[in-house]
Amino acid sequence: MVTEGSLHLYEALDKKVYLKEATILVPPQWNSKDFTRARTESFEKARIRIDNPNPAYGDEPYTNRYGKCGIEGEYIHVTPNFLRNNTLTKPYGSKGRVFVHEWADLRWGIYDEYSDKKPFYYSNDHIEATRFNKNIKGELYEDSAKTPCRIDPQTSLPTKNCKFFPYKYQNTHSSIMFLPSLGSVSTFCRKNEHNYDAPNLQNEKCGKATGTVIFEDSVDKDALRSLKPLQTSPPAPTFKVVQRKHRVVCLVLDVSKSMEGSRILRLQQAATHFLQNIIEDQSSVGMVTFSAGASTLSSLTTLDSDTTRERLVTLLPKTAAGTTYICKGLNLGLKELKKDDGDVIGDEIIFLTDGEATDDLNRCVPNAINSGAIIHTIALGDKADKALREMADKTGGKFITASDNTTSNQLMNGFSELTVSTGDQTKDPVQIDSVGAKTSDWFNGTVPIDQTIGTKTSFTITYETTLPKINTQSPSGSVYNQMQMRHDESSKTVTLKVTGTAQTGDWKYSIQTPTVQALTVTATSHAARADVPPIFVKTRMNQKFSDGTKPMIVFAEVSQNYKPVINAEVWATLEPESGPAQTLQLLDNGAGADAFKDDGVYSRYVTKMENGRSSLKVKVKNQNGQASFTLQKRGGAPYVPGYVVDGVVEMNPSKPLVSAESPIIGSFSRTATGESFEVILKSTTPPNFPPNRITDLNAEIQNNTVLLSWTAPGEDLDHGTAKSYKIKWSLDFKMLQFNFSNAHEVNISGNSPQEAGSVEQYLFNLSFPVKNGTTLYFAVQSEDKENVKSQISNLAQALKIIPHPEPTEVSNLKCRFITISVFLATVVITGIIAITAWALRQKRQQGFLIIMPE
Repeated sequence: MVTEGSLHLYEALDKKVYLKEATILVPPQWNSKDFTRARTESFEKARIRIDNPNPAYGDEPYTNRYGKCGIEGEYIHVTPNFLRNNTLTKPYGSKGRVFVHEWADLRWGIYDEYSDKKPFYYSNDHIEATRFNKNIKGELYEDSAKTPCRIDPQTSLPTKNCKFFPYKYQNTHSSIMFLPSLGSVSTFCRKNEHNYDAPNLQNEKCGKATGTVIFEDSVDKDALRSLKPLQTSPPAPTFKVVQRKHRVVCLVLDVSKSMEGSRILRLQQAATHFLQNIIEDQSSVGMVTFSAGASTLSSLTTLDSDTTRERLVTLLPKTAAGTTYICKGLNLGLKELKKDDGDVIGDEIIFLTDGEATDDLNRCVPNAINSGAIIHTIALGDKADKALREMADKTGGKFITASDNTTSNQLMNGFSELTVSTGDQTKDPVQIDSVGAKTSDWFNGTVPIDQTIGTKTSFTITYETTLPKINTQSPSGSVYNQMQMRHDESSKTVTLKVTGTAQTGDWKYSIQTPTVQALTVTATSHAARADVPPIFVKTRMNQKFSDGTKPMIVFAEVSQNYKPVINAEVWATLEPESGPAQTLQLLDNGAGADAFKDDGVYSRYVTKMENGRSSLKVKVKNQNGQASFTLQKRGGAPYVPGYVVDGVVEMNPSKPLVSAESPIIGSFSRTATGESFEVILKSTTPPNFPPNRITDLNAEIQNNTVLLSWTAPGEDLDHGTAKSYKIKWSLDFKMLQFNFSNAHEVNISGNSPQEAGSVEQYLFNLSFPVKNGTTLYFAVQSEDKENVKSQISNLAQALKIIPHPEPTEVSNLKCRFITISVFLATVVITGIIAITAWALRQKRQQGFLIIMPE
């Protein structure tokens, strides 16, 4: 797939792009002496995953993405059956062609030129199939018997049984984003031939040609403009195969004087939780401390029992004194990692510090970065050295910050996120809840255990000064008191470990403290069954750094085994190193920062930006029972039902039916911590962002009345309330898009915008009669109180239809569409390919594939 795909990329982009090398990460269960040791490759970083099918797609490859047009996606998902089953080549195209279709989506943020939702549309008094290239010819039938398509009298478009069967042999070279399965298709669409009328995702989300997005908006735009074509054919990609076995981790902990008091206590509590509940069985763990010097608390030890874990907990540091010699701690940590096999490649350091370095970091940080170890860094407080971010970024580690707010629990949450998944989510820890409060009275709460989790369930309670009274009650009413919990007095931590599989339902805790103190509760669990992955939440910011010129976005994806969870309640907390936290409700409404409605990805713009580093925490819950799974698709490799050859319809293998089953999701809760981010504003004046672009404008015409609907933008992006709207219409799509100010304006005086996220509807009568079959185009622009205007909305088209009394047949047509080609500068893409597996079965090897450009 990759080797063939490299050649198709080379041809598609004027002989200027190819894949140079890739690394394959195989599952830890596979045995071979030919595998080398993995460095930073992991399931989470996969750009292409070879794994079990997404129930909504089956064996159809697709790209998962959070962002909007021109923004890189998360990963391409391919199933083992797609790679092995050659019969899928006919309906989807060769594996290399499908790879290019999905790579363009992943890397350059472009969209499909076909549409499953709107396969046909009405234009200039005749029906068009939704695509771009007018030279791609075909016929419309309902089946292989060439049954003529019928017209729906309500829409004047073909009924849902109608399909477009392209001629198998064509003379056109485009477009890859429409039908990569056609043998003649080898390029993307050109700007000067873009069909703006086609109701596909490329027009809806980008409003411009795929080539324009690649050259003007994508991550490679600068390189693609400057490089020249290759003079000879590209070499085939080279591959190397690597494998990650069990984890080897060394905790490198700051015990300098600035860590004394609450900081050293919180370090104990977070590291205790990590050792007891987070780090995987059979991992090797060592511990090093540093201040004026460095010492080894424990050499690498295999976690083979709870007794071993508890022994390591007793060795955690309890006092702090001295200066902060970071290099001494870092060097000793690397030395300890070498003791198992003489190398540190792929091993991990978890490095925690709160202070600025006493020593010269240039003497040790470059060596640590080049060592091959993964370095996760945790910055406690606002004085931690800037080199922590650099070490994490350059070694593939995670960077976490935690404030001195003793009720935030962010240090505990940060340690909880330091996992490296093998792709088998049934073995990954799930953080159900994490809360804190400062009180001198009762601290009560409820933790729902849903049907996807239950094994290795633990409740970890921390206190600040005085041991409180603690009770936990199961859903059936069984009460667990402190006699059944483990109390570590030195770390002021109380832990309840539920034996077996925890009962499904609401677990309640009651904590009574006699004195004013900070209390926290952290609940974790694992999958209830080895064959059913739990519901997980992943979160991140769209930028690690911001100068305030571009808006920041919070993303949170909620899913179970690739099935999106929709209608959940999702909140993000952005906590700075000092000062109050900012809380945002994330939305999955397809408006504002959110790219797709009901896809399980919840998003929100961050408009309140302050200088400094901040942590990110997301909480997801389904207390009102509204959440559910969805099988909604967001594009993917186009399936072709058949081809016309010499007047005969040759049917392709039927597309497997996707299960419509949508199991009910009971009450559940999840928390997740993302990497921290930093803001350094260019100006002393806070940024003033315009209202967000409206992306879901819809228009309908009934008689001579128009109904417009959209989601309200805010005063600043998707926050607050905009000042006003301006609605324009035209009979000409291009005129409205490129000359909005001169289009016809709709009088909306007296209609004020609602709060961001509200559903706006505007009904008005046209001042002239509209003929049957006429298409009108509409667009909206909003304005804030500072008279800053938003971008023009997506262009909505409305067709005036007078229903026919009876269904009619549609005569076959040579549908008209348009082409886009792209001329790109030479881009040599060096990549990583990784394969991993979970729940390995005979002849069912799953994994994932990563391709990451340099």
